[in-house]
Amino acid sequence: MASEYLEHKLALLPDKPGCYLMKNINGQIIYVGKAKNLKNRVRSYFKSSHTGKVAKMVSEVADFETIITSTNKESFLLEITLIQKHQPYFNIKLKRGTGYPYIKITNERDPQTEITGKVKKDGAYYFGPYPNVYAAEETLHFIQKVYPLRRCHGFQGRPCLYYHMGQCLGACFKKVPQEEYDKQIRRIKSFLNGNTAAVKKQLTARMEKAAAALEYERAAEIRDQLHYIEVTVEKQKIISNDKTPRDLFNFYMDKGWLSIQVFFIRQARLMKREKRLFPIVDTAVEEMTSFILQFYNRRNNILPREILLPAGLPNKEISEILGVPVRTPERGEKRDLMDMAAENARLTLDEKFRLLEMDQSKTTGAMKEITDALGLPPAHKIEAFDHSHIQGADPVSAMVVFVDGEPAKKLYRKYKLQTVIDHADEAASTREVIRRRYSRLLKEGKPMPDMIFMDGGDIQMNAVKDVLENELGLDIPVVGMVKNDKHKTADLLFGDQDQHVNLDPRSQGFYLVQRIQDEVHRFAITFHRRVHTRHSLSSRLDEIKGVGPRTRTKLLKQYGSISKIAQASVDDIHALGINRPTAQLIKVSLQKNAKVAKGSSHD
Repeated sequence: MASEYLEHKLALLPDKPGCYLMKNINGQIIYVGKAKNLKNRVRSYFKSSHTGKVAKMVSEVADFETIITSTNKESFLLEITLIQKHQPYFNIKLKRGTGYPYIKITNERDPQTEITGKVKKDGAYYFGPYPNVYAAEETLHFIQKVYPLRRCHGFQGRPCLYYHMGQCLGACFKKVPQEEYDKQIRRIKSFLNGNTAAVKKQLTARMEKAAAALEYERAAEIRDQLHYIEVTVEKQKIISNDKTPRDLFNFYMDKGWLSIQVFFIRQARLMKREKRLFPIVDTAVEEMTSFILQFYNRRNNILPREILLPAGLPNKEISEILGVPVRTPERGEKRDLMDMAAENARLTLDEKFRLLEMDQSKTTGAMKEITDALGLPPAHKIEAFDHSHIQGADPVSAMVVFVDGEPAKKLYRKYKLQTVIDHADEAASTREVIRRRYSRLLKEGKPMPDMIFMDGGDIQMNAVKDVLENELGLDIPVVGMVKNDKHKTADLLFGDQDQHVNLDPRSQGFYLVQRIQDEVHRFAITFHRRVHTRHSLSSRLDEIKGVGPRTRTKLLKQYGSISKIAQASVDDIHALGINRPTAQLIKVSLQKNAKVAKGSSHD
């Protein structure tokens, strides 16, 4: 049931194509979608009953906005741009990573072969993608042995080691004819396109010749190369005589989840399979289209010559946007592959459902227990903070992040406190770290967490509220994690009066709070120990005459601890670029300190 505010906005929706942005109560964009008719599509969310992720998303929508486009194609492009910019929680999101490795033949006077993760428009030849780095490396090593180009850094007036090994054409000491490079490149391209018969015949002849000449080590090496072709280059079953590079997509949808299979067909072989699973909000067709366009918008992803899709997807629009033919196979080998991808997608999703049943109560179910107990709307992201110091020395703060009940370790952050005068002042420490964290998020326009957890009592909680409300103008629920006299998780503090909120100690919600409290404490303590140890080592070295910051850095980088420096010889210390008198003084001073420490430990 839409609120009165949303009802008014729904009545004003236009009958035009475009994109819509759903927002939660904090103004965060939680979903981006596209539609041929914005009025019909957006109204359907609030005028129909839903289940699963759609119902969950709609329950969190407090506002929305629309952007009109001239054509349906424009709305496709805008949707992808908005998803990548805002990273909405309920959308399918693909990271714009480096993709898969490729083998590259460089575009130079003296070309060479190499592995790269960066595809550029530099006139070079690129082959791939390869299923993994190891497969690409093995293929490259084979090419360098059988079809050498240049392996050295260029002309140096004498043959390089690789030339003597037969893995370089000699650019190191002579001008290699262009025709020789062209001939070799044609062979490499033929081999990488799956034509292995010629090279196998050539290698077999070499092996027999080496064996006849009693060169058994050379014969064994060639035998291994032949074996490599069989197990790596030819291990994939040939699926057709057509060597056109293709990508094939198919999917299976059930219970609000989309299971996607991507087949990479290269050299007439199925080189790699990729599978993805997503809970979705929109129709399978819309979500698949979004996935495909994001898939090819990743960095260093070379488009194939052809894309194969199941029936029902907007092939024409996808083809126009990507600039590649998009087809739906009706019969033959390609149709069989499409069916195989669909069956794999179904089996993958069935397995996921079995695992979901076991995990549900431990993750999102636990989050719901916490928000229900606090009287808050559904939440997904918690950021938790803790401080650490030893008698006020080397104060630090640490932040951990949990998303839907699971730790998101890539989002963890560490803070060396800089402005706190009294290092034992918990309130001042809290104010500094909260100010630094959330002023930065505001400045960078990044989404805020749904809740902030503080390891401590009302002092820390009130400090957080003061900074958020009075300095930054933010309204984020702040929750205190309280421990009992045995330093174990007891309950939560929340609300204007910092009321105690008790969770069932046997519930998954209580267990999640315990995990968050233990994890942020562990992260803060570990960080503090490292900082404190480094400062302790530095202070010991600073007491030695002649040891400045540069010398201290050299010693700590090389040895890592005072005891290891003390065990090093004067010559070893001198070898780091430290003059001999200073090296001798370091050795004597540290050994003297070690003896004093050892004597005092027996007192």
